[in-house]
Amino acid sequence: MEEFIAYILQFGHLNDQQIDLIKSKSKKIVIKKGTYFLEAGKVLKQVGFVLDGILRICYYNNRGDEITKIFLEENHLLYNLKNIPSTEYIQAATDCKLLVFSNQNWAEISDTIPDWANIIQRINSKALVKKLERVSPLVAQDASTRYVEFLQKYPMLVNRIPLSYIASYLGITQQSLSRIRKNIR
Repeated sequence: MEEFIAYILQFGHLNDQQIDLIKSKSKKIVIKKGTYFLEAGKVLKQVGFVLDGILRICYYNNRGDEITKIFLEENHLLYNLKNIPSTEYIQAATDCKLLVFSNQNWAEISDTIPDWANIIQRINSKALVKKLERVSPLVAQDASTRYVEFLQKYPMLVNRIPLSYIASYLGITQQSLSRIRKNIR
């Protein structure tokens, strides 16, 4: 919980009563590696904050290939702004610990803390910039360059998640990733 409070305080100020309210509305959960936090076609009914572990957002393309879109490491907030069914899966790439809030409890926090909407807007803005920094260069680069940049942007992930997820994220086969890794060493 302290990790979440420290994270939120980067984006705004909270008094002790507001912090106590947030603490009272949350619970910790554990998601085992391979388990889905959200499946495609379902509505995310809770807000999650990654305390420990790595989640991945993935989908299946029109050929049935599983594509990893992004990884969410510690200190990431995830929720469904539009309250509509998801087209993607959110899966634990490692064992994960999350702090979760029901959508109702999240709404109560939002209704009670006057600056909450501004805090969340600042979080969203930072997350969008970070996402664009990670995704945009991948489009125009060759696979080796994409892998080297992946190592720079996600230095702690390579030894924590299956290589198949990394290959999927980079848009290459696992065999190609093995060749690239061998040539880089």
